[in-house]
Amino acid sequence: MTKLTASSLFSAALLGLTLGGPAQAMDLTELTDAERAQFRAEVRSYLMENPQVIMEAVNQLQAQEAEAQAQADFTLVSDNKDAIFSDGYSYVGGNPEGDITIVEFMDYRCGYCKKAFTEVEKLVNGDGNIRFIVKELPILGEQSLLASRFAIATKIVAGDEGYKAIHDALMSFNSDITPTSLSRLAKSFDLDAEAIVEKMDSAEVTEEIAKTRALAQTLAISGTPTFVMQDELLRGYLPYDQMKSILEEKRG
Repeated sequence: MTKLTASSLFSAALLGLTLGGPAQAMDLTELTDAERAQFRAEVRSYLMENPQVIMEAVNQLQAQEAEAQAQADFTLVSDNKDAIFSDGYSYVGGNPEGDITIVEFMDYRCGYCKKAFTEVEKLVNGDGNIRFIVKELPILGEQSLLASRFAIATKIVAGDEGYKAIHDALMSFNSDITPTSLSRLAKSFDLDAEAIVEKMDSAEVTEEIAKTRALAQTLAISGTPTFVMQDELLRGYLPYDQMKSILEEKRG
C-alpha cells in the first residue's frame, strides 16, 4: 500500500476538489499571502465537511499507480521474453507443450516459496496444460546459495528428473543446508553425490545463477516468490484459487 504523507494527502485533497469540475489553471505561486491563507482555509473547511473526498482521491491515485506499474511490468516481460521463457538452462516441467507458461523465481530458504510450492504443484499437475519454468534466485544467504548450486549441479549431472527430485525435496527441507546434508539427500535418491558436489562450484553453475540474478534485476524483482504468467508479472505469494483465476482469465 502507498505510504501517505501530509503532503500527499494535501495533494490528493486538491485532486479531490477538482474531480468532475471544469479544468482550470491555478498557479499558487501567484497568490498573495492573504489569498493563499484564504485558499487553505477554504480547502480545510471543505475537507472537514467532506472527509470522504480524501479517500476517494487517494484511491484514484493508487489505482492509477497500480495501472502504471502493471503496464511497466507488461513491457518488461515483453522486452525480456527470450531470457524469461527460453534461456536454454532453466528447468522446464509440467507440460513443455502447454498453452500457458508460468515461470517462478524462487529461493529454497523462502518461507513463502515453500508455502507456494504445494499450491503451484497442484495447479500445474491438476491442469495438465501448463509449461512450468523454475528460476533459481538465491537471495537469502549462504544456505540459499548452497542449495541452488546443488540443485543446478544436479540438473547438469543427473538431468531434469534428478533436478525435479532434489528441487521438490529442498522445497520441503526444514533443516540447515550443509554439504553433508546435501550429499545425504543426493544419496537418498541414488544420485552421484560426489559428481554433483564437484560440479557445484563450476563456472557453469556460477554463470546460471549470475544470469538469473541479472534478469531479476532487470525485471525489478526484489523478493521471492515472483511469478511470470504468460505476459504478466505476479510479485509475491498468491494462493491457489487466485492463481487459478488468473490462469483462467489468460485463457479467456
